[in-house]
Amino acid sequence: MPDPVILWLRQDLRLHDQPALVAAANAGPVIPVYVLDDDGPGDWRMGGAQRWYLHHALAALAKALEARGSRLILRRGPAVETLRAVMQETGAGAVHAIRHYEPWWRKVEDALGDALTLHDGNHLARPEDVRTGSGGQFKVYSSFWKALTKQMPPPEPIAMPRTIGAPGRWPKSDTLKDWDLLPTKPDWATGFAKDWTAGEDAARKAMTSFGKKVADYDTDRNMPSIDGSSRLSPHLHFGEVSPRQVWHAVDTGGESLTTFRKEIAWRDFTAGVVMAMPDYAEANGRPKFDALAWRTGKAAKADLKAWQTGQTGYPIVDAGMRQLWATGWMHNRVRMITASFLIKHLLIDWREGERWFWDCLIDADYGNNAVNWQWVSGTGVDSNMFGRIMAPLTQSEKFDAAGYIREWVPELKGVRDAAIHDPEEAGCRPRAYPAKIIGHREARERALAAAARL
Repeated sequence: MPDPVILWLRQDLRLHDQPALVAAANAGPVIPVYVLDDDGPGDWRMGGAQRWYLHHALAALAKALEARGSRLILRRGPAVETLRAVMQETGAGAVHAIRHYEPWWRKVEDALGDALTLHDGNHLARPEDVRTGSGGQFKVYSSFWKALTKQMPPPEPIAMPRTIGAPGRWPKSDTLKDWDLLPTKPDWATGFAKDWTAGEDAARKAMTSFGKKVADYDTDRNMPSIDGSSRLSPHLHFGEVSPRQVWHAVDTGGESLTTFRKEIAWRDFTAGVVMAMPDYAEANGRPKFDALAWRTGKAAKADLKAWQTGQTGYPIVDAGMRQLWATGWMHNRVRMITASFLIKHLLIDWREGERWFWDCLIDADYGNNAVNWQWVSGTGVDSNMFGRIMAPLTQSEKFDAAGYIREWVPELKGVRDAAIHDPEEAGCRPRAYPAKIIGHREARERALAAAARL
């Protein structure tokens, strides 16, 4: 019998269209290993919401592997040392894995050296293959998309191996219970299971379901009160479905299909950005913003807390922040509104919001999170101007968010549609709902004055 081969799993928790699995299965008996490494990422170790999802995703993957005569080995610790230990215990001579672009994973991949064989499978195209005319990484998305389309469509998804050989002896494994990924005291994730089912089967069902309504995506994706999103972001983040599976499965819908595919391609773009600028989650893309006088101190901390808990007095903002806490997800249009509100209305450093989203979002992605926050803040390499300040009250009315607000801000259930976007201005704010923590005009003038001092 040939030596066993390790399949190192990270954010690629699937059996279909899994090139690392296919290569490992062709090489010999396969030992699938997931390493919970909180040391390598440092401050960017998975947040609480991601850990909840990870628990259920790993449980689903373990079940799928067991149905095919295999197992999922769980180990906790620094990835390099842990994988080398498993290799020594089992006599495995090689590790196969899908390539990742987060800075800590790139360091681990380099450290494993010749023992590691990397495969591509988590993006439409290798980010390092989509280059500018001078050979650099794109920093402007529109130019990136134009270049990417020349390499599309992506290759067809590959089939799952017919058999996954098992080693003669399995190494020891932790249990999911050992890892305490689920919150208990208190269990703040009680509402997550109502919205999310983890696993490859659930991902494929979500993909099929969205394919039936993609024709309306261009319009419906902006309407918080309509279920117009694909709801694929957690499945894509954890690799329960691949981007090329989605590309080929969702293939009708005209202009809406193009809009959706641009959203899928955004993941590739952000991977390229953090590959070129690994510290993009912590450093302004435009250095001049290092001098911006963000608010700090007691009042700013109180405002940050009001934002986090959905108590700002702006219904669309509060609805979004409460949805985030209750479900681990937020509607994309509302993500932009809430982010802009923190940065421009409250003049609080974008990194505070980025950290909150990192802990609360089940789909929190290092590249997406950083690039999206810097895009809204105006500090990024391809972003809105800082002076472009979203008006949350106008946005709420424009995108017909009344139903969304009623769902997540029950204090306002009895407020009529014409007034629910700004009940304070309409003179019908319920006593149970807070007053605005700052007026829109006042906030706008303060933000513009801070930018003018740069």
